[in-house]
Amino acid sequence: MLAYLDANGLDLAAIIATHHHADHVGGIPGLTRRFDVPVYGPAREAIPGRSHALAQGDSIVVPGIGLAFDAIDIPGHTAGHIAFYCAGQEILFCGDTLFAAGCGRIFEGTPAQMWESLSKLAALPGATRVHCGHEYTMANLRFATAVEPANADLPARTAREQAKHDAGVPTLPSTIAEERATNPFLRAGVAAVANAASAHAGRALTNVVDVFAELREWKNGFQ
Repeated sequence: MLAYLDANGLDLAAIIATHHHADHVGGIPGLTRRFDVPVYGPAREAIPGRSHALAQGDSIVVPGIGLAFDAIDIPGHTAGHIAFYCAGQEILFCGDTLFAAGCGRIFEGTPAQMWESLSKLAALPGATRVHCGHEYTMANLRFATAVEPANADLPARTAREQAKHDAGVPTLPSTIAEERATNPFLRAGVAAVANAASAHAGRALTNVVDVFAELREWKNGFQ
């Protein structure tokens, strides 16, 4: 990050952290040694150097750039995970809860919590740009296709994302509309997805949370 700032002649305006995992917050002390900036993070997690603790209903305006974000509680991946949503610019920073065509592992929460969190994000406007914490897009699309091979939106998205990947450009951000159409973890209530999860489990799954939980377990071991 320091190299990027220097190469582009930029100053750091603020740091926003979605959850406590080291790959998301480990660089904060090095940044704040050089830049005296606010550090926004979840109220229910230990974030190094956090100056502003946020939870559902809190709002911030990032100094220097004037972007306003609302905090959204999205536990599941971690117990206190939050997202930052800018309605004015339709921007979402969702950490490791929602990925392009996928979702994060459930480390500290429950499947019910993760499903509720993903449902909150899925309810945002379709044009919202999804900036997630990792780019696992191609692997996630392979899993999505295994779950829902008859989904006509998946081949087109896979081709688009593969072209970006081959060109060496990011597949992110995606959009909420794309995720609703092709992300199996947002589609646990769709009959074809529920049937696939039931077949994988070897038993009928009629509750949407049970379908979601089976999808997450399936993905954990998917090659």
